[in-house]
Amino acid sequence: MNLLRRHGARIAITLLPVALALAHVLGGWQLPFVDRLDRFIYDVRLRATLPGTLDPRIVIVDIDDPSLQALGQWPWGRDQLARLTTEIMERQQARVLGFDVLFVEPDASSGLEALRQLAQGPLRERAGLAREIEQLAPSLDRDAAFAKTLAGRRVALGFYFTQTRVPRTKGALPAPVLPPGTFPEGRDYTTRWNGFVGSIPQLAEAAPAGGFLNVVLDGSVDGVIRAVPLIARYDGENAQPGYYESLALVVYRLAVGDTGLAPAFAPAGPGSAPPPLEALIVSTGDTRLRVPVDASASVLVPFRGVGGPRGGSFRHVSASEVLRGGLAAGELKDKIVLVGSTAPGLQDLRSTPVGADFPGVEVHANIVSGLLDSRLPAVPDYALGYELVMLLAAGLALAFGLSLSAAARAVGVALSICAVLIGVNSWLFLRAGLVLPLALSLLMVALSFVLNMSWGYFIEGRSSRGLARLFGTYVPPELVDEMRADPGRYSMRAESRELTVMFCDMRGFTGMAEQMAPAELQAFLNIFFSRLSEIISARRGTVDKYMGDCVMAFWGAPVETADHAELAVQAAIEMVAAVRELNGGRRQSGLPEVQVGIGINTGVMSVGDMGSAVRRSYTVVGDAVNLASRIEGLGVHYGVEIVATEATRRAAPGFAWQELDTVRVQGKARRVRIFTPIGRSDSVGADVQNELQQWDGVLSAYRLQDWLQGQAMLSALVAADAKKVLYQLYAQRLASMSLQPNDPEWDGATRFDSK
Repeated sequence: MNLLRRHGARIAITLLPVALALAHVLGGWQLPFVDRLDRFIYDVRLRATLPGTLDPRIVIVDIDDPSLQALGQWPWGRDQLARLTTEIMERQQARVLGFDVLFVEPDASSGLEALRQLAQGPLRERAGLAREIEQLAPSLDRDAAFAKTLAGRRVALGFYFTQTRVPRTKGALPAPVLPPGTFPEGRDYTTRWNGFVGSIPQLAEAAPAGGFLNVVLDGSVDGVIRAVPLIARYDGENAQPGYYESLALVVYRLAVGDTGLAPAFAPAGPGSAPPPLEALIVSTGDTRLRVPVDASASVLVPFRGVGGPRGGSFRHVSASEVLRGGLAAGELKDKIVLVGSTAPGLQDLRSTPVGADFPGVEVHANIVSGLLDSRLPAVPDYALGYELVMLLAAGLALAFGLSLSAAARAVGVALSICAVLIGVNSWLFLRAGLVLPLALSLLMVALSFVLNMSWGYFIEGRSSRGLARLFGTYVPPELVDEMRADPGRYSMRAESRELTVMFCDMRGFTGMAEQMAPAELQAFLNIFFSRLSEIISARRGTVDKYMGDCVMAFWGAPVETADHAELAVQAAIEMVAAVRELNGGRRQSGLPEVQVGIGINTGVMSVGDMGSAVRRSYTVVGDAVNLASRIEGLGVHYGVEIVATEATRRAAPGFAWQELDTVRVQGKARRVRIFTPIGRSDSVGADVQNELQQWDGVLSAYRLQDWLQGQAMLSALVAADAKKVLYQLYAQRLASMSLQPNDPEWDGATRFDSK
């Protein structure tokens, strides 16, 4: 809860892009540029992971520019195509031949129709001419010759589907691969068409198979071919309604000798809605190939390379070379041969992710290659769920990771999250062929980072910088850094709080100052105060002020510190040790030594920005502060450097203490027990602990006015340490008190009327 209170606003601003991203995924707010960016990422990743190797199983017989120069413009005579088919299927012994070209019009290049018109027209009077022409017809009917070469061979012709307001058909279609009732009603499982442009009936009926050449779906947004439909539905006239297969699919099925094609559906959702299509199952004997498809029965093209004769993905053989017998017999044995064109003039170049002028025939070749290798990238049906999980996980990691980190670490957090998103996405693509969304997650990370850093700099940074200006003079830098983490918790406003305050005074300063030059005195004070201030700061104390030869500091504000008393006492012990170290150097230099007196008290006091309109400071005031100031000067009376109140002793149980006295200080009527720290409890030996117990017995006898008992107990302590001022002081007190009658109103307190 404290974390949310401190960073709630920053976490909320970071989660705003996550909410926007979820709205986009769930359809509440569409961002078209996200889809464009996803396509861009897909294209970049596809180009970076192209196999770039030759598939020797597939050969392109290329109607290229040299072929057009050698054989004339396209379309060629069907006699040439009959020779080409015979060469490929008989002499070269190819496994399958697919034509990525259309045969829409009959071949009139033989002149047969012109001869018939002459025989029926101007030359109809010539006896027997019509009969002679009909006798020659079989040798002049090039369509019939081509149809004869197609019959009974594994050859597939291409055709093209159309969709127009007024259906139009031309030519003929093969039989559909699946009947109209294959898919449930109520959902469009494939693209739908109402027209077609096919081969002339003579050829369509002779060829054993055919496949559509459509590659661009619904006028793709950017005109780039990434996916191609494998099956499509025809609902028009002049051909059987049903589902037809693409040229790539029919060529593959001819090559592997497939015995069937069937759809595979995803598990049905709630209600009576028809289940979505998940894959097409191609059966080949005892094996079944599962081909993943999208909602329109399309498959992502598994590109192998950049395409073209020099692309290195498939072998390209010029059609003219095949026709002139330039290939050795059987050179294409068992190859899958596709006839197509790379000539720009024939306008069969497509825009793809791997090239802007990609031969259309190679699109089909890549699909056939992917089917043979079962290497087909796919968008899984759980892509939406994956994106939701990634967005939520990354968003929560950003919200807390950025909000709880400094700027440099926040950059690392954002980059790490991006690396994880990209790494997981790429690993799934490379290992499993899964195409999953990435753009929205990366955009969300970028926007969350910008908003979080902007909030941190302009909102929290402004508070933090103001805090540093306010407290930087008083508070150690490390505490300022802690305060910057939650600047809203701190202000200069006065408040009452339990703190520990310390006064450290230099003894004998006046006499020493009289013996030193001003510059020398200034240098000494700088060294003295700097060393003491370093210790105070190291123990998380706040230097309040310097007053001549005195340092005032307090613990527990502005940063709340539970062990403020422990820290203050430890600082006092270290300050005494530091002064002794400084004295060692001064003693060697023949300079006068300096002593310190430290007073420490713990209690409720007011802390905040106080002063006048001319000058203000962050300080503490109150009775507890005054008491610390009063007891600071008592140490010299008891022969100790550090004097602390009973409140400090209770708040710092980690130290061993020796009680000094019960006193009434100047201006205070209340009695105060005062102590001095001996050291950390865990570092005090058994002999010291025994001494402290004996001393407690002396004080008990003293306060009970049992002077003789007190003297008897004290004598052992004096014998062990005769020079100790505290023991000498109480020896004198006990000797003096024993000569006087007991006072029933005596409370054992010593009154001090001066500091």
